[in-house]
Amino acid sequence: MITASLVKELREKTGAGMMDCKKALTETDGDLEKAVDWLREKGIAKAAKKAGRIAAEGLSRVAVEGNTAVIFEVNSETDFVAKNDQFLDLLETLKNAFLQAKPATLEEALHVSVNGASVESLITDATATIGEKITLRRIETVTKADDEVFGAYMHMGGKISALSVLKGGNEEVAKDVAMQIASMAPKYISQSDVPQADMDHEREVQMEIMKNDPKMAGKPEKVLENILNGKITKTFKDYCLNDQEFFKNPDLKVSQYVKENKASVVSFVRFAVGEGIEKKEDNFIEEVMSQAFGK
Repeated sequence: MITASLVKELREKTGAGMMDCKKALTETDGDLEKAVDWLREKGIAKAAKKAGRIAAEGLSRVAVEGNTAVIFEVNSETDFVAKNDQFLDLLETLKNAFLQAKPATLEEALHVSVNGASVESLITDATATIGEKITLRRIETVTKADDEVFGAYMHMGGKISALSVLKGGNEEVAKDVAMQIASMAPKYISQSDVPQADMDHEREVQMEIMKNDPKMAGKPEKVLENILNGKITKTFKDYCLNDQEFFKNPDLKVSQYVKENKASVVSFVRFAVGEGIEKKEDNFIEEVMSQAFGK
């Protein structure tokens, strides 16, 4: 059954109209990802370049000490609590504890000891005293070599945190790259890092788009292949850090900027609070859609 909430989610992912989304879901038996492809193939929607709408509240933190860096996210139920002094103190305590303990997994992080108590129990206590559910959602601990440089950046007080690791360069360059990562949300360093399965999937989608484009009719096979490859490259350009325009100088690609500073990007991590989490929201639009389509 095609529910109102499914139609709503597809609209948010693609920006397509309500009836187009319902038709796409009907044609694909309610498969959300296939419905996205169906809309793109029909020229109704472009590929979603951003993650779905962020619903969860909370803050992230990134911190560096020597050759170790940690980046983590703690969720709350409301933005009001995320500004609470007790919540902010908890983040500071966790940051210091994680830098010392260097947990490799979320499970390890929850069992890190802080003054005789586990992080898990600290969070449970915070939930009780603050009055909202507090959750350590994810964490990454990153180590670097002596000839590598960390760049750390937090945007909007921790709504987005980014960490870059550069070989060569300096802290200023590494921070610039971290700011680029925070603002432009790349998925990969370069196109060579894109999984083959993703490339193959994009090729199939673009081939269908071209089949439905009357301008492509009658063009030689070699020309069509070049156009297809160009479309695939353009799609992944925005996803790849090295291919993005450098935010401080759009005339440069990020790869050119780091090369000019005798550096190269080794790795990066970016956390945006709540990405990928859905939270129930009652609103007028959903109410109308519910009446129109049923639940």
